[in-house]
Amino acid sequence: MSMTDLIAAARVSKAWPFQEAQRLLKRYPDGAKPDGSPVLFETGYGPSGLPHIGTFQEVLRTTLVRRAFEALIGAKPEDGKTRLVAFSDDMDGLRKVPDNVPNQALLEANLHLPLSRVPDPFEKGHESFAAHNNAMLRDFLDRFGFDYEFIAASDMYNSGRFDDALRGVLRNNQAILDIMLPTLRAERAATYSPVMPISPNTGRVLQVPVEVVDADAGTVRFTDEDGTVVEQSALGGMAKLQWKVDFAMRWVALGVDYEMYGKDLTDTGVQSGKIAQVLGGRKPEGLIYELFLDANGEKISKSKGNGLTIEEWLSYGSEESLGFYIFPNPKSAKQLHVGVIPRAVDDYWQFRERLAEQDLDKQLGNPVWHLLRANGGFEDSDAPGAGDSLPVTYGLLLNLASVLGAEASEDSLRDYLASYIGADRITPELETLIGTAVAYTRDYIVPTLSKRAPAANEAEALKALDAYLATAHADASAEDLQTEVYEIGKREEYGFENLRDWFKALYQTLLGSEQGPRMGSFIALYGIENSRKLIAEALARG
Repeated sequence: MSMTDLIAAARVSKAWPFQEAQRLLKRYPDGAKPDGSPVLFETGYGPSGLPHIGTFQEVLRTTLVRRAFEALIGAKPEDGKTRLVAFSDDMDGLRKVPDNVPNQALLEANLHLPLSRVPDPFEKGHESFAAHNNAMLRDFLDRFGFDYEFIAASDMYNSGRFDDALRGVLRNNQAILDIMLPTLRAERAATYSPVMPISPNTGRVLQVPVEVVDADAGTVRFTDEDGTVVEQSALGGMAKLQWKVDFAMRWVALGVDYEMYGKDLTDTGVQSGKIAQVLGGRKPEGLIYELFLDANGEKISKSKGNGLTIEEWLSYGSEESLGFYIFPNPKSAKQLHVGVIPRAVDDYWQFRERLAEQDLDKQLGNPVWHLLRANGGFEDSDAPGAGDSLPVTYGLLLNLASVLGAEASEDSLRDYLASYIGADRITPELETLIGTAVAYTRDYIVPTLSKRAPAANEAEALKALDAYLATAHADASAEDLQTEVYEIGKREEYGFENLRDWFKALYQTLLGSEQGPRMGSFIALYGIENSRKLIAEALARG
């Protein structure tokens, strides 16, 4: 695949990262900013809590658009045509104490201080609560290999690098108020100011009316918490902007060209876009993505704890499957719970295996094409890893582990696999899934298993299957075993209306589940004699 072919295909692709990138290309038809600086992508993070799956999806999706844009302009990551900034808003005041951190009293005593000035409740040597969470964020992003630059608001405010942008806010204070006040409740509007000064007495971020004394000098006047009228600079870390104003200021000060955000920030995007225009800049491109839902279709809430953490996903599935699940339809809500993981793992590998055989236009619509390049860039050759496949499905591994029940372990699954496919075909990816299959089965499958007794016609069909297995060669192929399973289900004397009823009977009587694998593959993996024991146990329940 040549770069020329890639550019041509990318410019007509309907895959959403390319659709987003094409909108950005309209912003810069030559593929570059007028001043020659890199096109800037940004993701934002509030370090009042720990990084989570929402952080991952935003950085991943933004990275996918970044790589798609590079494809459109014929650039590679090392060319430096784009940048990705992960911005931490650690100057925001600590508004409430999170439930999932230690030393709650310590945080309670430091409410409303900038997060970068709140002591670290984890007591791990970080200079502040924000520094601890920022370090976690960077470790989190590095774990997935994201290519990004980290910027902390505290560094920008305290060093004075935001000072010119802050002067712009002060000069346009009334114009910003004209945008914001009509959107606020009367009570909130009474104390609202675009600039939140930091009290010289308590160090807290104050929500008080502010008078601009001298915009060029950065001087403001306000009444402190103790009733004292204070006149001080808003520069050099002595003030923090309101969230929507801060969002806009950041876009203009950094020159952000692309940033996506959740549906819950739709109004923020509208108002921040207007403020950015007042400040002499323009709103970046970006999509508004839908939020995750739990298994009951309710919005995921950190306070409710009804979500799914990164650690939970990686305990039961792979990194690639998480990216694959997040990829499609960012404008549609997704249910995020443990039950979606097995299907996501198998679907990822099906799409990956298919990739090498696809024409270029189909490849660009394949999620795996984007995921393989997310942190590796674009090559003139086929995608690294395209065409790879797993020798067994994750679903089959889970069924094997569920049959083993309490005896299931990584060693036992590995032994079965070595006999079935050969030890040399147990790849690192499969090793990962062996461990997650044991954990998923232990926590979510075994507690729900219930093997029922077969009906009379089902019992006769099971006897026929057992009779066949009694004469089958120990090394019979999965295909031959599957063919015989099909043939038995088709026989009129067993009275199955369709093969689906036969397979459902097999799953419910032998495995104790409503769904299951290709039985030929399962029998070959589990072993003929072991499978005959399952049949005998089922018949004994009849």
